[in-house]
Amino acid sequence: MKRAAPFSGFEFLVAWRYLRAKRAEGGVSVMTIISLIGIALAVAALIIVLAVRSGFRTEFVDAILGANAHITVYERKLDPQTGSLDHVIKDYAALVDDIVGVEGVTSAAPLIRGQVMGSANNFNHGIMVFGITLDKLKAIPNVVRSKRSQGDIDNFPNGVAIGSGVAKALRISIGDRIKLISPNGIRTAFGTSPRVKSYAVAYIFTVGHYNIDQTRLYLPFEEAQSFFNREGGADQIEIFVDDPEAIDEIKSALQVAAGDKAVLETWRDYAGGFLRALAIEDNVMLVIMIVLILLSTMNIISGLIMLVKNKGRDIGILRTVGLTEGSVLRVFFLCGAGIGLVGTLFGVLFGVLFVLNIDSIFSLVNYLSGGDVWDPSIRGIYHLPSELRGVDVAKAMGISVFLSFVITIFPARRAARMNPVEALRNE
Repeated sequence: MKRAAPFSGFEFLVAWRYLRAKRAEGGVSVMTIISLIGIALAVAALIIVLAVRSGFRTEFVDAILGANAHITVYERKLDPQTGSLDHVIKDYAALVDDIVGVEGVTSAAPLIRGQVMGSANNFNHGIMVFGITLDKLKAIPNVVRSKRSQGDIDNFPNGVAIGSGVAKALRISIGDRIKLISPNGIRTAFGTSPRVKSYAVAYIFTVGHYNIDQTRLYLPFEEAQSFFNREGGADQIEIFVDDPEAIDEIKSALQVAAGDKAVLETWRDYAGGFLRALAIEDNVMLVIMIVLILLSTMNIISGLIMLVKNKGRDIGILRTVGLTEGSVLRVFFLCGAGIGLVGTLFGVLFGVLFVLNIDSIFSLVNYLSGGDVWDPSIRGIYHLPSELRGVDVAKAMGISVFLSFVITIFPARRAARMNPVEALRNE
């Protein structure tokens, strides 16, 4: 007698008949549906989590890199007169020329930085001031291509550019004046008196990161030098590179160009804590979702065990007419694998549709809750981000299918090792 080839059409036919059989016929259709739903929901949840995770990192990194330098250069040297550390860069023009010559650097610019109190309309607000030139301000992507900008950035030399959060806190708009108050102002014989000066608002930007929009103000470079007593000097050099993700590869070359007294800080240094926390959270959530899929696939074991028990007589007859243990194993393996595969496909479909419409779904949840579910002051960004990547979908499918196939082997082996004589005797 010629044996059928593994996974032949006959084995698929028997597996299909068992899966669609009703409980009265010895099938487990209800358990099959429950298994399908459980796996589909677990796979969809994994895809949604992975998409939100990717979206969070992309949104956060884009907001940071789009409004901040990729590398910042400071100087630490002793003041010969006072003996204290002096951070002011006097020869910033020559330093910028040396840095721009490093391969991979797209631009470098001197910067004045200081904290002040902003005041307008009887409102006060803490502000971080950045003194910068117009051409370098235009080189900052998220500022010049602001999502919700007001005014003309070309008028920056005649005023200041402020974040939308600052404008909201002080109730000001384009053309209004903002008063800046610095405690480190004019030096007199009686000490240092606060410096107070007002400027017209020329441009309002929204970079997409709450903390930046809420605190940042750009001031023309020369005006910032005068306001913060930095005549002829700069506080730091801001550097932009071609590939921010490969920042470590050119850091050593930049250190040589900047000199021994220079201190380099990359965007990963000041954002590293959040990125590490996000990575840890990602790994934990991935493990939780895998466990959820594993629990869902356990329904396959329950269903197949019931199916094997109900089909004991059929197994005995199949073995009697010549089916091998391997053939019986493959029949029940196809039953479980089919459930896992179909459930996975439904889960992928549901998960992808959910991610593609996540903004609408989240808006509905926000409306039904009757409040602001998403607080940007806590999250740092203004909406729930998501980024659907093919590798994440493939990862979710691979995990689900692998677990489904592995789980199916155990009850399928039990069916294959069933003694046909005992099976028929019990019936």
